[in-house]
Amino acid sequence: MGAVDFARFVDELAQASGDAILPFFRTHLGTEDKNRGGAFDPVTEADKAAEIIMRRMIEDAFPAHGIIGEEFGNKNEAADYVWVLDPIDGTKSFISGMPVWGSLIGLQHQGRPCYGMMHQPFTRERFSGDGQGALWRGLDRHGKMTERALRTRACDRLSQATLMTTHPSLLTDDTRDAYLRVEKQVRLSRYGGDCYAYCMVAAGQIDLVIESGLKPYDIVALIPIIEGAGGIITNWQGESAASGGTIIAAGDKRLHEEALRILNA
Repeated sequence: MGAVDFARFVDELAQASGDAILPFFRTHLGTEDKNRGGAFDPVTEADKAAEIIMRRMIEDAFPAHGIIGEEFGNKNEAADYVWVLDPIDGTKSFISGMPVWGSLIGLQHQGRPCYGMMHQPFTRERFSGDGQGALWRGLDRHGKMTERALRTRACDRLSQATLMTTHPSLLTDDTRDAYLRVEKQVRLSRYGGDCYAYCMVAAGQIDLVIESGLKPYDIVALIPIIEGAGGIITNWQGESAASGGTIIAAGDKRLHEEALRILNA
């Protein structure tokens, strides 16, 4: 059963999770800190409600599948098919009323990401991909729902590139220095975005995202979107990004190679 067979079900997961999340957005919702005593790591009732709904739908439809979720842990993670869920990627933006967050729904087959969606229910956008192609669905300028293929843009030099990271303060001391070496070489750098930044690489709006400290649920859904749009996404060693850690996503392989050299200098 190919990843394309799951596309309709992923749309259903996105709709259900979005319906659970939106009533909380731009309200005075309660927030917990998952990392008490360390860097602020918020979780909201919206995160929990959305993941509960998605997990129940997956367990009902595919009881043999595994699940890896940010809020409620792992279940049957050695299964052939494993769903990787982050109900709100960009919770800090979410609790600040900023629309640069999204729900990440990823699917792995035998450990390899094979389908992914980033759903932004507030802007009514869905970015999806299967590694071979990628699509954007959303409202056009006339307010009509439409879709188009995603394609990264050509950019072969850092001096012409736009780079994003969520924030340098989220990088560890050693990775921050490496990141800053790259940032000094680019034409433009911007902070923020979380999962939205990766989708902007796929859409050909920016050229490069560099981050560290990511978990599988932060990145698995985004890999088939980036690759399906013609981009490349790896860890800083040039290996699979599926396990998280240090991540670099680029729209152009030449740019990816140049940035990797500087990161590992």
